Amino acid sequence: GRTMCFMTRLVTHPSAVRSQLPHQLPPIPRSRGGPNSRVKSTMSPPLAAKNAVPKLRYLSAWFCPYAHRATIALEHHAGLVDYEWVEALGWEQREDDKNVTGTGKEWWYHWKADELKRVNPSALVPTLIPVDKDGKANEERSVYESLITIDYVDAIANPTDEKLRLVPADPYLSAKCRYWADKVNRECCSPYYGVLVRTDEQERKENFDKLVTGLKAFSREMEKNGDARGFLGGGRLSNTDVALMPWAFRYYIFEHYRGYTIPVDEPELHAYKEWFDFVFSLESVKRTLPDKDKYLEHIGKYADSSARSKVANAVRRGVAAHEIEDDKDTY
Repeated sequence: GRTMCFMTRLVTHPSAVRSQLPHQLPPIPRSRGGPNSRVKSTMSPPLAAKNAVPKLRYLSAWFCPYAHRATIALEHHAGLVDYEWVEALGWEQREDDKNVTGTGKEWWYHWKADELKRVNPSALVPTLIPVDKDGKANEERSVYESLITIDYVDAIANPTDEKLRLVPADPYLSAKCRYWADKVNRECCSPYYGVLVRTDEQERKENFDKLVTGLKAFSREMEKNGDARGFLGGGRLSNTDVALMPWAFRYYIFEHYRGYTIPVDEPELHAYKEWFDFVFSLESVKRTLPDKDKYLEHIGKYADSSARSKVANAVRRGVAAHEIEDDKDTY
């Protein structure tokens, strides 16, 4: 399945002491570049190995939950990976002369940076470009697809502490986490767009129910650990956690636009609630979160079905968000 965001203008934030996330103020001093970066860091990363830390150009979009996965992975490995945030996707309002969206309204068109179109065949975020020792971006080695970027960042960070690894070294746990990352992507993330983009109320409710069913399966799996402080328990994050977190954070928009709420008080979701409270208490996660009001306004493009993107177009033609096809879902 596809796991990237398809969604003003290019804003490059040079690497800094701590990057200023495009959606947050004021800057938070940190030890490497990132979505809030302003000034090149001269500080030594506290966890960095003796060798120079890997550097990346990070083509992203502040609003995109797919890109948010890569952001969480990068911030989780603060000090082991340096990056420069490039806001490379955006929206332009254009007249919907042909009523493509079915709303009769103006539709929203994605603007994409030339760099993104050059290095990613689908021109989607997140996209990571390694930077050579001489400071040159090695565009031929760009990495994309959001679930893949999590694993890639974890591999190049290569922490010595096993508990910091998002992809466990143990082959069984690694396989388990990859399976569940894909499962939550299909069952807990893709239906999010069906709730928003589909115009039939029954179809919206069916997508919401599917999403909640997926969360209950995720919750049951964590109950086997004895605690839900991370998918694997024990306060450790994995790629499964990172796969779900951007959407879990955004579920609040359902109540505003659809009148739905995640039933976290149901016994089947108690572990999910514990997990939610834990992961969003982490400082490395909190500094990646978009402003709720700003995001609520942004996602209105999907809620009124005027959005045009590969995800929106795929859902509009009746398939899941992870089933987009470049040739069918152009815009």
